[in-house]
Amino acid sequence: MPQLPLHHVFHPDHADHYAATLGEGLDHLLRQLKGVAGPATGTTPAQAAERVAAVDLDRPLGDTGQVLAEISRLWLDDAVWFHEPSYAAHLNCPVVVPALLAELFVASVNSSLDTFDQSVGGTFIERRLVEWTAARIGYGEGDDPDGVFTSGGSQSNLQGLLLARGRHERVPAERLRILASAESHFSVQKSARLLGLGDESVVSVPTDERHRMDPAALERSLAACADLGLRPMAIVATAGTTDFGAIDPLDRIADLARAYDAWLHVDAAYGGGLLVSPTRRARLHGIERADSVTIDFHKTFFQPVSSSAIIVRDRATLRPATWHADYLNPREATNPNQVDKSLQTTRRFDALKLWVTLRTMGPDLLGEYVDAVVDLAGRVHERHRDHADLAFAATPELSTLVFRYVPPGPPMDEKESAALNTAIREDLYASGRAMVAATKVDGVQHLKLTLLNPMATVEDISGVLDLVRATGARLAPRPVLEAVR
Repeated sequence: MPQLPLHHVFHPDHADHYAATLGEGLDHLLRQLKGVAGPATGTTPAQAAERVAAVDLDRPLGDTGQVLAEISRLWLDDAVWFHEPSYAAHLNCPVVVPALLAELFVASVNSSLDTFDQSVGGTFIERRLVEWTAARIGYGEGDDPDGVFTSGGSQSNLQGLLLARGRHERVPAERLRILASAESHFSVQKSARLLGLGDESVVSVPTDERHRMDPAALERSLAACADLGLRPMAIVATAGTTDFGAIDPLDRIADLARAYDAWLHVDAAYGGGLLVSPTRRARLHGIERADSVTIDFHKTFFQPVSSSAIIVRDRATLRPATWHADYLNPREATNPNQVDKSLQTTRRFDALKLWVTLRTMGPDLLGEYVDAVVDLAGRVHERHRDHADLAFAATPELSTLVFRYVPPGPPMDEKESAALNTAIREDLYASGRAMVAATKVDGVQHLKLTLLNPMATVEDISGVLDLVRATGARLAPRPVLEAVR
């Protein structure tokens, strides 16, 4: 039998090969990074698909340099760079360097956080971070908090609702209801489907003028459920909606959850960074009354994907996620096993990234980053809110700005306006100069800036808005322009 080339395997005997390969890769990445001149290049889906489809995966290149050149051609040359100030589209953050250092160890050692005998100290690092996050939430005397790291906010929300479902095992699924605001994350509806509850189980609660859940409307919905013999299984409050960064009135919602014996889950995937803010922590007042909380560290804690967690007020409520297997986590096991409270089995040691970040930078500096992006959104809005050709949908609550371009002259009908704003976004992407997101407000097409780059300045983001305005003026239908003249 021929000898296999084991130098390809991570092993102490191959440390020189490993270091040389990493060094070559790091040099390549840094050269690529230094050549970045904008958030994107405007490559189309068809172009990207064609390049990748042409690769024969059964014929390896065998040379690291050739492989690096190929991944540049297929991906890096046209990658979207979230650290660029003119990237202002989705909830993607630039990442801090200590977390990247941690990634080296996470991937190389390849610990799995499902059982103690696959992770050892990693188990306790994750548990300590869960304790730390629970303390930041405000769980204290009389509580017995716990939690686990997850792949992201969608999984955390799913698990929160699974735990809520676990309180009503004997109630038929068709009688259970989940109440969430009309602005809540779409993962609430997806979770209801995955739990076998159906789309009709999610009750959409109206929001107020600031896009926050209206407690009066929530109370009416809860009463209506009771009158119909339906069981309010859970209330999902949002601390930082995707579009507007709105934070629901958590304390008043908690009062209603208690009155109707409903599980309160707070989706703080976006707004969770306020837990370390030196100036805005009070905006999350009431979060400590939640039964479960979603936190995405890969948003406002500036961690690489993926890094999220679900935190619960009472560790006993995690039982619906527990299943014992003789080959992994037998019921009689005495060692602590994280899989006992996770929806995943094999799971990366993503907690290490946050640990290294906190031990290097500390939470206060992360909080200052959060404040920086919130301040940035406010200052940009103040500078541009009076521009006649920019119509803002709301004053920013966190770090998003929702608006649309409105050309001067006679009002456009909604179809024309939607087409124009969509064209602006597509043109900016195609040019590679800036990236903005899109959404709808009450069915009306808008554009959106999501600001998560603490290094971006007011001038940077004003430049993006100036590009929007100039592009809109160039693309506006000719009849509009002629009417202005």
